[in-house]
Amino acid sequence: MPNRSSELMGIFAARKPMLTEGAMVERLRRNPQVELDPFVANGSLLYTSAGRQALSDLWREYIEIAQKHDMDILLYLPTWRVNVERLTLAGLPEINQVAMDAFALLDGLRSEYGEFGRKIFIGGLVGCKGDAYAPKEALGIEDAESFHQPHVDAFAKSGIDFLLATTIPSLSEATGLAKAMSRTSIPYGISFVLRSTGTLLDGTPIADAIATIDGAVSKPPVAYFANCVHPDNLSLALTATVESHPEIQDRFIGIQGNASRKSPEELDESALLDSDDPAAFAFAMHAVRAKFGLSVLGGCCGTDNKHIAAIAEQFTRN
Repeated sequence: MPNRSSELMGIFAARKPMLTEGAMVERLRRNPQVELDPFVANGSLLYTSAGRQALSDLWREYIEIAQKHDMDILLYLPTWRVNVERLTLAGLPEINQVAMDAFALLDGLRSEYGEFGRKIFIGGLVGCKGDAYAPKEALGIEDAESFHQPHVDAFAKSGIDFLLATTIPSLSEATGLAKAMSRTSIPYGISFVLRSTGTLLDGTPIADAIATIDGAVSKPPVAYFANCVHPDNLSLALTATVESHPEIQDRFIGIQGNASRKSPEELDESALLDSDDPAAFAFAMHAVRAKFGLSVLGGCCGTDNKHIAAIAEQFTRN
């Protein structure tokens, strides 16, 4: 299926309700049939039959929820930890090959759904170089731009509809990522890990981060997102921001919500999975959607197909 970026941008612009996937890496980590690579996480699963099956099984769960409710859905390549440096450490193929293989797997799955495949969009995920919960490890602007450009270019050429830099804890690396992604022909967004106080993990206020990034590139992100944050905490963060910077509401479009209200540091140190039940999680997701006009909703840590189904059912009822 040819690139459909323009259709996806129309959905974003209209704030049409749209699903995105729930947890992937976390769910795969609990799957005894596969083993995640210490360097590229679920990216390595592209190269085993059991891994490809495990990825496809989770994607199918999310697709079939969207299909049941006749909703558009945005799914992502398993590339959150895939970059030139990590691929070398993992002993996997070079970046352009991995990008093409990842897209081929998900696009092939999309083709199985016939006409409904038109409602399935594919994005490429880009993660920060270091620990997503450790902003002190973040790259500076120029280093981030240089480091991320090769894999950003590879994902953009694979056939995807959208690029997302996700789980980003710092302004400096986010700005470098934006510079790299803005050089491609693919529309892109940035998804922050946010504190309920209205800042990135590095302490930068949301409004300052967005203004800095938008001003640093000739082609700004089409939208901003949050992930790995509970919807109630995002509501607090956006409330603190929008009161003094109402323009920010127009730039924020979606959330992949964490099912726990704990802070990133608490979650990082926790050995137990902390998760809202699906109905409570969906209620909180739709509350933040109603308040701030978010339209792209999905899950992060602690979520599974039941949480995404509950979100979709709320969309249907509303």
